[in-house]
Parts: sequence; C-alpha cells; structure tokens
Amino acid sequence: MSTFHQHLTAITRRQLPPIERLWEMSGFTPNDAQREAILHVDGPLYLTAGPGSGKTRVLLWRTLNLMVYYGVKAEEIFLATFTEKAARQLSDGLRSYLGLVTNLTGQPYDLAGMYIGTVHSLCQRILTDRRRFFLDRQRPRSPALLDDLGQYFHLYERANWEIVTRAAGLDPSSAAEVVTGHLNTQPSASRHRAIEALRPFFNRFSEELLDPAELRPRLSSLVRGEFSPQDVDLLLALYEGYLQSLREAGRTDFALLQREAFQVLQEFQGAGGVFRHVIVDEYQDTNTIQERIFFRLAEGTGNLCVVGDDDQALYRFRGATVENFVQFPARCQKYLNQTPRTISLEINYRSRSHIVETYGRFINHTNWQDRDGMVYRIPKNIRAYRNDLAPAVVASTPAEPEQACQEIARFVRRLIETGKVQNPNQIAFLYPSLKSEQAKRMIAALKAEGLDVYAPRAGRFLEVDEARDVLGIFLAIFGRPTIEGRGHDLRTFEVYLTALQTRADELQQTDPLLKQFIQNRRDEIQRALSDYAALQAVLTRNRWLPDQLYDPASMKRALADAPGLSETGHRLVSSAYLDRLVLLRASEGRPLSLEYVIRRATSLDWNLLDLFYQLMGFEHFKAMFDRAERQGDEGAVANLGLLTQYLARFVQERVNILTAAILSEHKFSGMFFGSFIFALYRLEEGEREDEENPFPRGRIPFLTIHQAKGLEFPVVVLGNLDKRDHGAPLIERLVRPLLSRPAGEPLDRMTAFDIARMFYVALSRAQNLLILAHFSGRGQRQDEAFKPILNGNLPRLADFDLNSLPNAVATDETLPKVYSFTADYLLYQTCPRQYMIFRKFGFVPSRSQTMFFGSLVHRTIEDLHHEIIRRRKLTDGR
Repeated sequence: MSTFHQHLTAITRRQLPPIERLWEMSGFTPNDAQREAILHVDGPLYLTAGPGSGKTRVLLWRTLNLMVYYGVKAEEIFLATFTEKAARQLSDGLRSYLGLVTNLTGQPYDLAGMYIGTVHSLCQRILTDRRRFFLDRQRPRSPALLDDLGQYFHLYERANWEIVTRAAGLDPSSAAEVVTGHLNTQPSASRHRAIEALRPFFNRFSEELLDPAELRPRLSSLVRGEFSPQDVDLLLALYEGYLQSLREAGRTDFALLQREAFQVLQEFQGAGGVFRHVIVDEYQDTNTIQERIFFRLAEGTGNLCVVGDDDQALYRFRGATVENFVQFPARCQKYLNQTPRTISLEINYRSRSHIVETYGRFINHTNWQDRDGMVYRIPKNIRAYRNDLAPAVVASTPAEPEQACQEIARFVRRLIETGKVQNPNQIAFLYPSLKSEQAKRMIAALKAEGLDVYAPRAGRFLEVDEARDVLGIFLAIFGRPTIEGRGHDLRTFEVYLTALQTRADELQQTDPLLKQFIQNRRDEIQRALSDYAALQAVLTRNRWLPDQLYDPASMKRALADAPGLSETGHRLVSSAYLDRLVLLRASEGRPLSLEYVIRRATSLDWNLLDLFYQLMGFEHFKAMFDRAERQGDEGAVANLGLLTQYLARFVQERVNILTAAILSEHKFSGMFFGSFIFALYRLEEGEREDEENPFPRGRIPFLTIHQAKGLEFPVVVLGNLDKRDHGAPLIERLVRPLLSRPAGEPLDRMTAFDIARMFYVALSRAQNLLILAHFSGRGQRQDEAFKPILNGNLPRLADFDLNSLPNAVATDETLPKVYSFTADYLLYQTCPRQYMIFRKFGFVPSRSQTMFFGSLVHRTIEDLHHEIIRRRKLTDGR
C-alpha cells in the first residue's frame, strides 16, 4: 500500500466508530465465538457452525471488518456459496452493512469488483476476466453453459448422441440398451433412461479430474470385483465422446466449467495472489475440483476461511465430498503448510431448547467411527439460546398412516384457527421424497380438513392445475402432434395430452370470449400457412430458389400479387419498412435472401410468452391473481411464474419467432409438445429443487428435506421417519477405485451416514414446534435413531397444550435486504400487482406484458371505483 493510501486509511480509521458501535446500530450482539471469528484477520480459519448459529451474519461482519478496518479492497475478496439465493443474501447483506458505515463516515464502498456469488458463477467470471487471469495471454472464447436440463437436451439431440455412442464403438440405435444394461438392473431401449443413467457419471468424472487417457492403461490394476475393466472403459469412452460433442457444439456444463476455471488458475502463475482473502460458505457441499480451486486461490496468502456443518452435508449425489470439510485442518497442512484456527459456532438462535436437544440426541445415535478408530464426524455441543423448558417436539398417536395423517391434519387446522401461525405457509411438511405414499396421504388428509397445500413437486409440475390450463389452451391452438415411438412413457404422455385437450374444452365452454380468442389464434396460424403456400407457389412458378438474394425490383410485385395472398401478407411484402431494411442490409454487405423475406411476411407477431400473457387477461386466470392479492392464496400465481420460466427457456433456446415454415405440418407442435414438454414430463421436472421459488401465502408447503436445507419455519412436520439403506450408490462403488485422493467414508457405512444427516437437517428446521408422524402397523417402520425418541417421554398430539406454544410472528429478516429504487420501489408504486409477479414470483417478461398488466390495473381501478361508490352510499344512508 502506498504512503498516501496508508495516510488516507489512517484518517478514515480515526473517523470510524468501533465495530461494536456498528453491531449495536444493527441490533446484533455477537457471542464470544462469533466475535472471535469476525475479528480474525490473518491465516486460515475453520468455522464449524451448527444449525441456526448465525454463520452467514458472521461471514458478512467478518468481510466488513476486513474492508472497513483493515483496508482490504472489494476486488481482493473472493466470497463464494452454493445457491443463487444464498449469494444474493450475502450481496444484499454486505451492501446494507457497508451502507451503515457510509452513512457515518461518508466513505463509499463499491462491490462491483468483488468476486461474490455462487461457485459456478465465479468460475464463469474467472474464465472471462481478462484483466486478472489472462493479462498477456490469449483468452479463449467462453462456450455456452448448459445447466442440468440443457445437458439433458444436448445429449438427447440425435447428432450428439451419435457422437457420444460411436466414440465407444456402439451403434447409436442400440446403444441405449447396452448402456442401461451396464448401469441399471434391467436393459432398456429408451435413450431417455440411458442419458439419465450416464449424466451423473459424466459430471462425476469431470468433478474428480479423471483423465480417461491416464486411467485406461491402469484399469486392470485399479478395477476388481463388482465391475470389470471393460465396464469402466466403456464409460470412459462414452465420457470422451461427450466431451467431443460439447467441443463441436461450443458448449460446456457446470462440472466442466469448474474444471476449465481450475486449468486457468493452474496456468496463471500469479493466481495465488489475486485475492487477499478467500471465503467459502457451506463448505461441506464442496467437491474435489472446488476444493482444488479454493486452495489454489489461497496459496499466496493462506487466508482461506471456510464455514460449514458436516452434519448438514446432503449433496453427495451431486459429487459433494464431506471429507473436504471434516478433514480441512489436514488439507490446510497439505496445500498451505499451515494449521487453521478452529472456532465452533454452537449456539442455536433458531429453535426452542427441546428441539435442539432432540436433534442432538438423534445425530449422536449414529456410530461415526470405523473399525480402525477413524471418526467421520466433527463432535459438537449445540446449545439453544432460547431456554424455555416447555415441550416443543410432539408425535402423533401411533397408528396406521391414514389415521395418523388425519390426526396431524386436524391439529394443523387448530394451529391456524387459533392463530398460533399467522399464515398456513409457516407450517412446513418435510419428506425424504414427495413421491411417497405417505406424502400423498398427508396431502389428502389436509385437503379433507379444507386446507390448501403447495406441493408442485409431489408429482409432475406439468400436472398442476395451472400448467394443465395453459398447456391445454396451447394444445387447442397449435394442434396435437404425432409422436413416434413406443413404451410406457409415451403411452402415459399420450394420456396426458388427452387430458390437456379435455381441460381446454372445459375452459372454452365456460368462457365464450376465451373460445373466440383460441379461434382467432388458429385463424392467424392458418392465414400464415396459406400465405406461405401462396408465396412458395410464386417461387416455383418463377424458378426462384429460397437462398438467392431478394431483388425488390424484379421480385416484389410478383410476391405482393401472389394469388391467394391475404391482405396482411400483401401489406407485409409491400411495406416501406421492408424496403428500407433491404437497402440497409445491402449497404452493410449482408443482403437479405428471398427465404428471409417470405418468412418475415408469414410470421406471427406473438410467441409463446406473448400468448401466455394474453391468456392471463381472461377471467379464469385473472381470478388467480385476485385470490393472491385479496385472499392471500398465492399458490396458483407461484405455479404460473414457474411455468413462464419453462416457456422462456423454449423461446430463447428453440423458437423465438413463430413462422409459417415452423408451423407447417405440425412441426412446431412436435418441437414444443413432442420434444420439449415430453422431455419435462419424462424427467418429472418440478421434482428438482428450485431455491428461488417462494412459498406462497395461503397454502401449506410440502418440501423435500433437501429443499428445506437453509430454511426455517415456525412449525415443521416430519411426515415420514423412514428412509431405507440400500447400500452405497452405484456411482460411488464404480468411481471409488479410480480416485487418487484418500478414499473417504467406508462404502458400507456411507448411506447410513447420509440418512442420518438428512433427518438431522429436517429436525433442525423448526423454530417453535416439531411434529413427528408416528406410523405403526404392518409394514411401518422408523429409522433406528428415532426409536429412543419416540419411545421416550415424548408428548403426543392428543395431549399437547396449545397454550404452551408461542405464537408465530412475522419476524424481521435475519439479514438485511437491499431494495433498488428503480427495480423495486418505482415498480411497486406503479403497480403492486406487477411488483408481486415480477419481483416475488419470478415471472419472465414478454412483449405483451404491458397489455396484460393494463388489463389487470384497469380491473383494480374499476374495483376501487365501485368500492368508493359503495362507501358513499353507506355514508349517504346515515
């Protein structure tokens, strides 16, 4: 640091209040461990943080301490986490706390240069950061990034499937049966099932930095027992074909993105000095390649801070390696030649003491030690800040599932009716899987009590009412495609399409205006198709080729006067705008083809998203928004918001403009329904986690335990206490011999460990009350760790005193939020409903959104006008 900057920093420090003053102003009183962690500055820091221990606040205040009191610049900090929601919380919280400092000192802080975000987003930034990581080197062009769904579609494309399978010496037409025969118990000719079986292996090979060329000569010595070297060699060859298909398409996936970022760091000699501090949240969720990236970035300074909880490690199925966290001190010695400072955050500020005691007993029931004395867990002493002694964990009366679900549903209704919760969305039902019969029984029991639930992942998202309504109307407009193939998946999808048609018919019968709208859209499509045929006839008659250049002087009149061309088609071909565009493109050396002109003249002026927002103006859909705004039932709106995200993906990646060429011969319907929607249907899309999706007011949320990680609720119902141990997953058994790193947890204990961690996460989500569903009878069982809890002095629902339960209140956010004047306040001032939809539920905008909101705002103003008249009459009548 220059003398000038040192002097400036010294002046600023004299103006600064002590950090304790900032804590007081923000209402934060750190405990001793939190304070110690915040004030730690130099060297590696190992934070073991139990549930509800305020770890995110600690990270934020520690970052502020580094920036404000030690002069660390924003661009010298690397702050990573694992979800978009957590990344946004970190960014918003840090801006808010730094804003507090700015208000006191006048010193502004700009976070634009800080590497703050998800690990994947930061890896992507490394690959494009010429200033820091490429300097005098050539930066390669970044490939298009595929998420999980994009990766599936990439592999499903016939050309890519051929590249992948031929690389392994397989016939593409029969490769699926070979692949599933190796990886599943039953061979299948379904390419879909083969791809779903392969994707985890491809991702794992990338995350573990496995090199097929390096491994292949050693397979006979590495692989024994359950798998043959030929089995593994086949997978490696398919992986090589997958990498080749990505290169040819100019694409990459999340796992390879990290691998490419690590390669950049390896090649750049100064990588270890780019950041003065590397801070990683949720470190128990890291995989091998991520660990290598973090240690590489911290090589120069040794300032690597990690925070996490091995008891909440849930993402082994995504390649996460919990040993990275459990063995962090040893890894620090290996990579940094330093011993980290260890601080344990063990005070739980979230839950009542009975809840903390219960999940502590549960996790300690598992034996975490192997035969050689190796312990695979960090011992903890989690204590509750809330020290009331009243019961906070209760179980249903032991009974058959039907009766137990009914008892819980009745109790939940009492919680709502007595005001123990302010809104039904403060009661969360958690399950290992929402596909279970137990979840379905509970949903039915709640509905029988007149309670609405929000459980789009309890089945296929495409089967929720709102998706069926919209897609049914789309099917009525575009027509049903003919889907070639056979098999159970196709048969069930055909039944689903028939149900969509039936739903569209029902909606049209109840709304004549909607019926007319659908007919008008069909007429527009037919007009475009007829014009396309008329213009194609002109090409045939004049022996013009579609790819030859468009010459207005010799072609315009013939096209505009084509027999059978509609008035709209004539106007589009003859438009002055088209003439100007032709001249402009010619002057730029990019002349237009005849085919372009014809497609432009026969395209629709709306796409799928436009069509969606046009539909939202009809009474059936407007009523959903009214219920959200007036009655507090936001479930339907939340589902519609998720649907726009799928539609936007199709529009952006497949078909942006609807032309007659695409609409002819049901090609578009085949692409949308026969390919895109069919893929979502088979993938059971909606079961996958979406941490950005909010829990709508007015409905009781059903979540998988994985989805609930990082969340908290006043009341939690754990609706299934059973998760079977089927042994180590196939991918773990196959990949383990190929790894160069230490083996990690024993394969025969791995799944038992993961089950214990999963239930621990579920038990630690509750703030005020935790309800355990106790099923008994034939075929019913609970995880062994639950038995001493259930068989102890646990209160039962029938005897539980509701008066002992604190009322759930709408507490302030744990972390402050930053609101944008233009994006938040002005949008809210313009239209609260528009704010709710776009900012809260993530609706993807479209060109027709103005029309949609114009209708809704008009409706709102009209309702207000009638309310004023009603009140005036009441006043006049007094």
